[in-house]
Amino acid sequence: MSTSMQSAGPLTEPLLLRSGKVRDVYDLGDHLLMVASDRISAFDVVLPTEVVGKGAILTQLSNFWFVMLSSIVPNHLTGIDPSTVADVPGVNDLDARSVVVRRAERVDIECVVRGYLAGSAWSAYRRNPVVFGHRLPLGLEQAAALPEPIFTPAIKSDTGHDFTITVAELMNQIGSELSSRLERISTELYLASGRVAKEAGIIVADTKFEFGWIDGELTLIDEALTPDSSRFWDAATYAPGIDPPSFDKQFVRDWLERSGWDKRPPGPELPDEVVAGTLARYQAAFSRLTGRSIDKWLAGRTG
Repeated sequence: MSTSMQSAGPLTEPLLLRSGKVRDVYDLGDHLLMVASDRISAFDVVLPTEVVGKGAILTQLSNFWFVMLSSIVPNHLTGIDPSTVADVPGVNDLDARSVVVRRAERVDIECVVRGYLAGSAWSAYRRNPVVFGHRLPLGLEQAAALPEPIFTPAIKSDTGHDFTITVAELMNQIGSELSSRLERISTELYLASGRVAKEAGIIVADTKFEFGWIDGELTLIDEALTPDSSRFWDAATYAPGIDPPSFDKQFVRDWLERSGWDKRPPGPELPDEVVAGTLARYQAAFSRLTGRSIDKWLAGRTG
């Protein structure tokens, strides 16, 4: 599923436009350069320990999904090899963990779709069966499959905490037409990706998408269906009633919960075994979903 990349123009040293929790965005004039760092965040705090290799997995897995889901909605990919147009001092493996994308006017909404009762949705359900505006059946267990996916949008923040709103609140903010489009497209993407993941033995419990306007067209941007933006469970060991083991950064969150950290910056250094365990989970998700290890995937991009 990997694709060859094209080159375009001379190398430049781009201007850093913004630095988020994980990604850095640079100005390439007509395009942008998005670089996924090896930073990892949890509870809205960027931790001091990097997970080396994580950035390449995030970038390449997103690219896989952008291509896989392109029949549902266009995406911001250009196909330009970043190593041929940009030189960012101090950044190693630029071509593996970066992508040249079209500029978009971002819709500042996290489009979250949940097919299972987990995370903040489970916490909310334990208090009230009306979860983020959706009335759910009584008696559901933790990690239970929902009767149908629910759309739980959130107001996006690059530095602080994203907060969930109801669909009705979203309509008040951006209008019913755009709200309905975001819900419909996000749900279609979730269902389509879930079918692909199921064949690989992975359950997509929930995920989030971001969109922007490019040439007047609603477009999928940023990242898609990575271990950073999704909750991936092993279908072979999944069972409702527990918090299932996952292929995402829940492993880090669990360690942080046990560490006694108060969830305020600065975050603690991660021990070597937590770093190794996190990377192994990200690598496993990538291999299952794409059918190749990250190393073989990168070797085949230009083959």
